[in-house]
Amino acid sequence: MDLSDPKFYINRELSWLEFNQRVLDQATDPAVPLLERLKFLCIVSSNLDEFFEVRVAGLKQVLQAGSMSTGPDGLTAAQQLDAISDRVRRMVRDQYACWRQEIQPGLAQNGVRFHRYPDVGKEARKHFTEYFEREIFPVLTPLAIDPAHPFPQLLNKSLNLIVELEGDDLDADLAVVQIPRILPRVLPFPKKKGAQGDDFIFLGNLIQAHVGRLFHGVKVRGAHMFRITRNSNLYVDEEEARNLLRAIEDELRKLNRGNAVRLEVQGCPKDLTKRLCGIFNLEEDDVYRAEWPLNMVRLMPIATELDRPELKYKRFTPVTVVGLGEERDIFFHIRRGDILLHHPYDSFQTVLDFIGQAAEDPQTLAIKQTLYRTSSDSPIIPLLIQASRQGKQVVVVIELKARFDEAANIKWARQLREAGVDVVYGVAGLKTHAKMAMIVRKEYDGIRRYVHLGTGNYHPSTARLYTDLSYFTARPDITEDVANLFNTVTGVSQLPPPNKLLVAPWHLHKRVLALIEAETENAKAGRPSGIFAKMNSLVQEEVIEALYRASCAGVKVRLLVRGICALRPGIAGVSENIEVRSIVGRFLEHSRVYRFENGGDPLFFLGSADWMERNFFHRVEAVFPVESDGMKEHVQEIIDCFWRDNVKAEILQPDGDYLPAPGGETPWDAQEEFLAEAAQRRKRRAAAEQG
Repeated sequence: MDLSDPKFYINRELSWLEFNQRVLDQATDPAVPLLERLKFLCIVSSNLDEFFEVRVAGLKQVLQAGSMSTGPDGLTAAQQLDAISDRVRRMVRDQYACWRQEIQPGLAQNGVRFHRYPDVGKEARKHFTEYFEREIFPVLTPLAIDPAHPFPQLLNKSLNLIVELEGDDLDADLAVVQIPRILPRVLPFPKKKGAQGDDFIFLGNLIQAHVGRLFHGVKVRGAHMFRITRNSNLYVDEEEARNLLRAIEDELRKLNRGNAVRLEVQGCPKDLTKRLCGIFNLEEDDVYRAEWPLNMVRLMPIATELDRPELKYKRFTPVTVVGLGEERDIFFHIRRGDILLHHPYDSFQTVLDFIGQAAEDPQTLAIKQTLYRTSSDSPIIPLLIQASRQGKQVVVVIELKARFDEAANIKWARQLREAGVDVVYGVAGLKTHAKMAMIVRKEYDGIRRYVHLGTGNYHPSTARLYTDLSYFTARPDITEDVANLFNTVTGVSQLPPPNKLLVAPWHLHKRVLALIEAETENAKAGRPSGIFAKMNSLVQEEVIEALYRASCAGVKVRLLVRGICALRPGIAGVSENIEVRSIVGRFLEHSRVYRFENGGDPLFFLGSADWMERNFFHRVEAVFPVESDGMKEHVQEIIDCFWRDNVKAEILQPDGDYLPAPGGETPWDAQEEFLAEAAQRRKRRAAAEQG
């Protein structure tokens, strides 16, 4: 049987869109609090923006190059773009129906109201007119479109008005008004004494109503909002670029002016939309007609910052694992035994303390750390700077090419270098995606290394929103592997054969295939076999074929894939022993967990790598084993809890659709169970500290 037959593969782009549909399902779920539903609605739009900037832009480039190449699923770029267009239109219709029919009315019932400017009362209209004259009008610039005024180079994802004009002796009947990003997109009503609730209008709506102020002596026939999405792929030849940081800065300046890939319009007449398509070199299939509001991403501050706790998830306090009693030295605890944390249920503060204590500790000789993404106000950067200024050797591997975080990482790189930190940008041609930090200390019995390895970024903000696993150890075999990997990334040495780590791009792919093959052979020989893998995406063709072979041999394969899954489960004679589930809930499932039955002596691995081409061959990844009995038991409990989920889990069907997991007598929401268990541990800890 040819396991590479395209009929056995789901298109990765369409699979991603099904993931975004599962995000939209959270917005339509009445069991989810209203402001959280609004947040999910915003995430759908944000996800689609990135999808068009990167994936659709890439397919368009393939099409323009005249390539007829296909992926494992057999679809050409043109076929994929057609399918994407149809699927996105249905998604956008559903998204606006959710806003119009459910979320907006529900919020209004709870005193959170969004108004169209023409419907605003006299007093509020006076306030907003004055606000327009004072705060908005001075920063707006009308740009005529005629032979003397070429169409302006509008920024990527900027909000704009296309204005239709009429009057005597006009050289141009069109003008563009770009709405500066510095202006807030949602404006609150003035608060009245004793008034209840929160009222808002949209900036674009206000400017539409007053745009005539920009055109004296000319009649405005119409003003329509539109938005352009541009190609945001970076094109940097690292071998040719002598200064990688400067080369990426140059590319970032170009991104806002990349080729247009999508035109979103609101209420724009067809003839005018056609003219815009001609200006941006787009086809009708690239046009997406939006309702009100045009860009839902701009509602995110309302969803996250509005102080209405009754309309949000119940707040929780993560458990602090290290620091019980008088002994608060984290290195003391790591010396006693390995530590495994499950974020956000376990506090990310322990990771910050690991770096913070090392920065202040006079016994610390060196700190080495990778940074793929971190927050704009990261507490880690000042800690590393502090350590460097105290004379410690500090080495930071910053990934300048972390998509959409390039500018922030460039800023951090400059600050660290100015403070004397050794900053490197990894291995040419590879992204450094491994999450690792190493502390070297001089102790009474000699030099000792301490290591943190994780599945997620060193990003305190997302650590409260993403589920990840953190591992601390002082084991010499693992710390030696991490030290060697740092030396390989920062220097010119070759990576020695690791003791324990599975490292990409050197041998992770081979090891994963070998582990799957071992389960296949165990099943054929009648020995215990089984595979569990949790990840963000499963795409790599050789791995999928290996999983198909394992299924044919009788191996039970359970896959928890949050996003893209190109594997088709449940095909007779190919994948009937494979089940694929996805969980999309309050937290973004981000941890990668792998379990192989290994003939009855299970092997557990955690890491930063999905099973994708880029993770295996184009990134530096570190996958690490879990070997102590207590930690293996903990990981098994996490796996079992996920697989019991019958509230948020959906099951992938052979045709690529997802259906809810069977409900059962007792609802089981894995994330809520983890929260409840963390609350119990927090109570026990408080009681112990009081006792």
